[in-house]
Amino acid sequence: MTDMKPLLIELGTEELPVKALPGLAQAFFDGVIAALDRRGVAVMREGAKPLYTPRRMAVLLPGVASEQPEQRSEVLGPYLNIALDADGNPTRALQGFAAKAGIDWTSLEKTTDAKGERFVHRAVTPGAATATLLPDVLREAIAAMPIPKPMRWGAHSYAFARPVHWLVMLHGHAIVEAELFGVRSGRASRGHRFMHNTAVEIAAPGDYVDAMRSAKVLVDADVRRAGIVREVEGVARALGGDARIEPDNLEQVNCLVEWPSAVACTFEHEFLAVPQEALIATMEANQKFFPVLQDGRLTEHFIGIANIESKDPIEVAKGYERVIRPRFADAKFFFDEDLKQGLSAMNEGLKTVTYQARLGSVADKTARVAALAEVIAPQVGVDAALAKRAALLSKADLQSRMVNEFPELQGIAGRYYALQDPALADLPDADRAALANALDEAWQPRFAGDDIALSPLGKVLAIAERLDTLAGGFAAGLKPTGNKDAFALRRNALGLARTLIESGFDLDLHTLIRASVEGVGALPAGKDGVTAFADAGELYDFILDRLKGYYADKGVTVQQFNAVAAMRPGSLYDLDRRLDAIGTFAALPEAEALAAADKRIRNILRKADIDVPRTVAPALLREPAESALAEAIEAVHAETAHALAQGDYVTVLTHLARLRPQVDAFFDGVMVNADDAALRGNRLALLTQLSARLGSVAAIEHLSS
Repeated sequence: MTDMKPLLIELGTEELPVKALPGLAQAFFDGVIAALDRRGVAVMREGAKPLYTPRRMAVLLPGVASEQPEQRSEVLGPYLNIALDADGNPTRALQGFAAKAGIDWTSLEKTTDAKGERFVHRAVTPGAATATLLPDVLREAIAAMPIPKPMRWGAHSYAFARPVHWLVMLHGHAIVEAELFGVRSGRASRGHRFMHNTAVEIAAPGDYVDAMRSAKVLVDADVRRAGIVREVEGVARALGGDARIEPDNLEQVNCLVEWPSAVACTFEHEFLAVPQEALIATMEANQKFFPVLQDGRLTEHFIGIANIESKDPIEVAKGYERVIRPRFADAKFFFDEDLKQGLSAMNEGLKTVTYQARLGSVADKTARVAALAEVIAPQVGVDAALAKRAALLSKADLQSRMVNEFPELQGIAGRYYALQDPALADLPDADRAALANALDEAWQPRFAGDDIALSPLGKVLAIAERLDTLAGGFAAGLKPTGNKDAFALRRNALGLARTLIESGFDLDLHTLIRASVEGVGALPAGKDGVTAFADAGELYDFILDRLKGYYADKGVTVQQFNAVAAMRPGSLYDLDRRLDAIGTFAALPEAEALAAADKRIRNILRKADIDVPRTVAPALLREPAESALAEAIEAVHAETAHALAQGDYVTVLTHLARLRPQVDAFFDGVMVNADDAALRGNRLALLTQLSARLGSVAAIEHLSS
């Protein structure tokens, strides 16, 4: 095997885009390896991963072969009947093929395929030195990187994510000669922009990480990230609290620094009167700081990450505090002004805000949601009047200054304002608190993986809100197409389904959909202007379809999901219980045979050319196998009636599994389509009873492979 030497490629740039950096570094790493693989160059990559900082991306591989293996090629030529004339002499076709290969035609080999014998040129050439291949490897890797908006700099035609300033390429101790973006390769990297702003000579790839560390650059993103967490948590403990470290914020900070250093900061205590979500949003989204909490409540402390070891961290802290103060002051002003206006007053302004051209104003929407909430509430033990009142206020904070500045606080701001709105003073404290929380929870789940609403009233609002959004979207012709989903109907459908299932609400979705469709009313559809209601059945299917992925993540197979979905259950909570039972049933050894039998039965019944009797006549049970099956079905009916009524589907299916011996014996020993019409009808009636009970929990024929 050829010698293996470590390989280092480092591309030095101006500060790369923060959110794109991890993906760019991974693409660069993958592209280099893929280009080497295409050339047959052996690569050792144990433990290798992308290395990057805001100013560089690097590929460090522990071993790369010094040269390619021998390169073998095979080029097929003309068939013999075309290549040779009647006298066996080469035709122009063969001579041209040989000339292109650079050899005499007599040196060509022959091969045979389905069409006959033909000439072939086989060649073996020595592998090229890896050093000669690496410039093209680098160019291919760069070309394959996902850079949506490449930058141009200087008077050059080339472009990249950011201007390129240096290039290190070492294979073993040797420099690999290359030029990219007007920069020639070498062994000189660069240290930290402020703490080591000089060239760093890399003697060999294995020295790279330590050499950069000595130059105050942590090129390993995992090491850098762990250091940030360690420092932030340590500073937070010293401040008497816990740091809030959100993954997205942490990742962005990690892509902003090469040598992180945590700095403790403080803001004025008076700002804590502002909803903490607004302050946290400002710190994380706008400034990339880490808030410090105590028992879940925001304190007046936060932590910034400097890209430098400052000799005067107090001055750095003052800079961070100075940056954040105007944003906090704005938030406090917005909050105070909103409190003066009051939530109920904000609600009046919704009449002039268009929700959607065909669906009216936001006030119209809240009225529809309130009507739905009033219907749903008593079904789940919630006060209908309180649900209606909460729903009517559920969009009021859209008119607030706070939400205008911080859109992500929709609902959250409403919760704070409801607790202090004088117009709600008539409510008992418990009802007022429940209403305020519901205004926030109505938006849950806000994103994938988010929890559903916690309180019963919040769940009612969340369900009503999404039902109206879906019915309105379908009625207004806003159904998603491809990647387009302007009203987030897919997300709303999954949020609705999750809330119903995870709440354990045994509500009839068919009824709820019809109520929401009627609430929206008939809208003009298409160019002809004919009005029409949203299709309730289509909307139900749309919601059910969203659950395929939801249950796939829980290990439910497509066959199991389809078996239950075919029942079109009104209650999604009931659907969930059926899926749980079908999963248990599918693991039984009898499941496959019974599913196949049910599929066979349904095919037989579909093809029946007579009216099947409603009941089985015992006197017409002639064969022992059909008598045994009839007795077994009658017994299972008696054993499972109560369990089926109680939704104990596991018990039902477990009892049904015991029918397998009688079912097998019936199909082995009984001719269903007997010549005698009476016998045939009775046997079909027996199969009808069996199929009805087999399909009482799910259409188990879907489980048959």
